[in-house]
Amino acid sequence: MSEFVDARTLPAGMVLTPDIAIVGGGPAGISLAMALANNTKLDLLLLESGSANFDPAVQALYTGSQSGDAYAPLEVGRLRTLGGGTNHWGGWSRPLDAIDFEKRDWVPHSGWPFPKAALDAYYPIAQNLIEAGPWIYDKGDSVAAANAPMMPLGEGGLYTSWFQFSKMRGDVVPTRFGARYEGSLKAAANIKPLLNANVTAVRLTPNAQQVDRLDAATLNPEGGIGKRFTIRPRHVVMAAGGMENARLLLASNDVMKAGVGNQNDLVGRFFGDNPIPRNVATLVVFGGKLASYYGSTQTLGEARMRAVFAPTAAFARSKKVMGSLTTLEYPVELDDIGKAAVITAANALGVDASSARAYSVGCGMELLPDRDRRLTLTGETDALGLPRLKLHNIVSDADFALYRQTLAELGRQVLASGAGLLRINCSRREDWLKNMDWGHHHLGTVRMHVDPRQGVVDGDGKVHGIANLFVAGSAVFPTYGASNPTLNLIALTLRLADHLKKVAT
Repeated sequence: MSEFVDARTLPAGMVLTPDIAIVGGGPAGISLAMALANNTKLDLLLLESGSANFDPAVQALYTGSQSGDAYAPLEVGRLRTLGGGTNHWGGWSRPLDAIDFEKRDWVPHSGWPFPKAALDAYYPIAQNLIEAGPWIYDKGDSVAAANAPMMPLGEGGLYTSWFQFSKMRGDVVPTRFGARYEGSLKAAANIKPLLNANVTAVRLTPNAQQVDRLDAATLNPEGGIGKRFTIRPRHVVMAAGGMENARLLLASNDVMKAGVGNQNDLVGRFFGDNPIPRNVATLVVFGGKLASYYGSTQTLGEARMRAVFAPTAAFARSKKVMGSLTTLEYPVELDDIGKAAVITAANALGVDASSARAYSVGCGMELLPDRDRRLTLTGETDALGLPRLKLHNIVSDADFALYRQTLAELGRQVLASGAGLLRINCSRREDWLKNMDWGHHHLGTVRMHVDPRQGVVDGDGKVHGIANLFVAGSAVFPTYGASNPTLNLIALTLRLADHLKKVAT
């Protein structure tokens, strides 16, 4: 039985020597620790900057600046507590599509080092960890149709896909990893969870070929540096999130002057998120009210689910569009032009539109990879002395234009089915940006590629050129997909766990 240890109670200057140090106690770090604890005798140290409770002083370590297209403040969308982002996530879960892993000639810098099939064995375990019910996803049509009729689509490039949702025991949505797996972490004799433990530097050997040690410190009650201590592990896994992983690597520049793993100027570049522009279109359903699973999360069989519209791989290839997941949101009132359009379309199709209702349409988009959408260090430092981050955010006109093609195809299919019609509300860049939200999915900043000139880590998550340093989580995604990342990053982390069992035992 391992109890959680508060790093503030450690003797100053203490040196810890685990087999593997895991930096970050979010879903990646916790999943990795539990997977490695099974069937191994590895001594695992799980380092979490915060505690089980929110602390404004700890959260303030995330504060940074930004330029370019508007984005949320950098301390928003992340939580520096045990469980990380699962303490405030929405539970949205969907596996990436096979095409997301492919090298696509219309997507610069695309292509994962392995196909989706390499994660197939890990997805069911990840699904169980997030407690999202049985694996239904794109087999959900029959379950949904038994609940209420689905909206018909004509033949074409989009199909009805499904999100499933995480839930804890007691039907509390969603699963918070810190609370849910506290008992499992304590029960594992070879996991030592260390709270209030901030890694401040990754120190390499003089030849830059492996990690020598991690410098760490606590915060004192006044907000400054408290105790300093050192970790000398055989292996290190950075699992601190898409922003903080990049910051720690860039700031650790005593041996590699550009930062650890940054010999090819890639750390912090290719930052990705899923833009969520609101009210991008208006969908009119001639028959009136839609099934409730289109507009909100519903229990269907043994899972909580919600319907979305996704492009097929064939459509993506033929029209060279990116991934997207289009949602129906809430009822809206049509203006006079909209009402006239409904009457004209219904008369032309010979359908009854007397009960027609209109709905706002939203989406989650996949961005094109862009090396200039990036995180860099500033001259300002936090309470621990680490340089703060600056995000330069870019959403290109091409990103919006590609998704507009997908919306147009959805409108064509709805009209072809005789079920309704769709009006696209966004034609100018300002239209897309005025109602922009974000998924707070921090992706791609420590990207994966077999070629060190194109990626920071290899296909096993190991930093190129550094024998004992690995990165877990969505930071390594080379492209982003439109699916929320948590399920996918956990599956990827479980794959990393199997690799570490081979190299670390």
